[in-house]
Amino acid sequence: MTGGYLILERPNAGIVLSTNARFYAIVKPLYEEIGPDSWSSAWTDVKLTSPQMGRETAYKLSVKNLELQSVSSSDSRNPFVEYALQYAVAAAHARSGKTENEELKKLLLLGLDITILGCNEFYSYRNQIEARGLPLTPESLASLPTFASITFNAEESSGLKSKPEVAKTGLGSSAAMTTAVVAALLHYLGVVNLPAESNGPRRANKVSSELDIVHIIAQTAHCIAQGKVGSGFDVSSAVYGSQRYIRFSPEVLSSAQDAVRETPMEEVISNVLKANWDHQRTEFSLPPMMTLLLGEPGSGGSSTPSMVGAVKKWQKSDPKSSVETWKKLSEANSELEMHLDTLSKLAETNYDDYKTAVNKCSMLTSEKWTEGATEPKQIEVVKELLGARDAMLVIRCNMRKMGESAGIPIEPESQTQLLDATMSTEGVLLAGVPGAGGFDAVFAITLGDSSSKVIKLWSSLSVLALLVREDPRGVYLESNDPRAARVTGAISSIRI
Repeated sequence: MTGGYLILERPNAGIVLSTNARFYAIVKPLYEEIGPDSWSSAWTDVKLTSPQMGRETAYKLSVKNLELQSVSSSDSRNPFVEYALQYAVAAAHARSGKTENEELKKLLLLGLDITILGCNEFYSYRNQIEARGLPLTPESLASLPTFASITFNAEESSGLKSKPEVAKTGLGSSAAMTTAVVAALLHYLGVVNLPAESNGPRRANKVSSELDIVHIIAQTAHCIAQGKVGSGFDVSSAVYGSQRYIRFSPEVLSSAQDAVRETPMEEVISNVLKANWDHQRTEFSLPPMMTLLLGEPGSGGSSTPSMVGAVKKWQKSDPKSSVETWKKLSEANSELEMHLDTLSKLAETNYDDYKTAVNKCSMLTSEKWTEGATEPKQIEVVKELLGARDAMLVIRCNMRKMGESAGIPIEPESQTQLLDATMSTEGVLLAGVPGAGGFDAVFAITLGDSSSKVIKLWSSLSVLALLVREDPRGVYLESNDPRAARVTGAISSIRI
């Protein structure tokens, strides 16, 4: 929500909201029993299935050095999943003694059957909805089958090649998928004992230490797969949930990048697990009576790496201007965070006045919010709401300025018009472009019961409101196959 681009450099912080859009990884043995010849074999079988993409890939995994070889005729390999698999197994080796190693070998020789599923909200289904002649509404999205087949972009846009292969909504699908696979494998192989869904949104210290292992392996796999050390906020939120995040020092993983070519994988992962992970995270969630909405304008998504590259190029070519813009952005981000924190505290200490003020504001445009507040405590709430709004406007202004200077569409004109219209709607606190911006999803934070007004506005502007809400939880364990029920119902497996 805040910290786009700045979060790449310590000690800048970002506010990250995790949502109820989830990735699932289901891991089970490929065979019922180990064949008589398998005990002497140096290789085991792995099957990776992605039903939504219609892909199935078979591998041979070396039990000893963890080399992974594709034995499928298809060239549809997924580096994020492959590194997640290798590094999770390497972590199991690195953390097991002699007895555990025998158990580990048994599990590996039974083969690994891995299925990956992503909630529909990660991908664009506008084409399917329009093909069915349905309106662009959340109800139309809800009518699609759970884990529907994924739409591929028919063409790449010109210039920066800003469109990826798959039409996405910008919710960090690669990080969620990598984390799901790592978490499922580490739990299956006995390295960690993941929390169950019933444990609720916040974790005890013991559970947190288990999640730290998931986080380290998932960050490593994700960074190596994408060929660079990013900020890691998306993986961190996939593991721990909503938070205020400051990135880890890139040096923690740069050694792993170098070692991948020459050092045995188990040793690389052992060193990574012992490294000084100096990221900082603080639990965060929206104040009460606020709702996160996400809308898909339908442009097929943007490529974050190419946009980040353009910003870095601008920083080098115009250091004075870039430092000034980043300073203003950092200050505005801190302002927004401060106002939201204060609102949470006001809700705790004086909920009745807080509730009254928010309900009144939910029915008015922001210019009239002060008119509705009569009591001193309510006036204080409105003051903080307006402060948060103003901070968001400064953030948007400087994000646009950065985009113009770097020659990239961080908040393109089409998004600006949409966000301005959204922020002019009754009961809307904030609206913006999340993360790196571009043509991905837009977000809004609404007050009280005002969400329906935004959804109606977006639908009239051909923007599809997604079935996404804030869910402050990170990774957790479920017991059943999620395909056995609708996503909106009671569902189960390893969930990110």
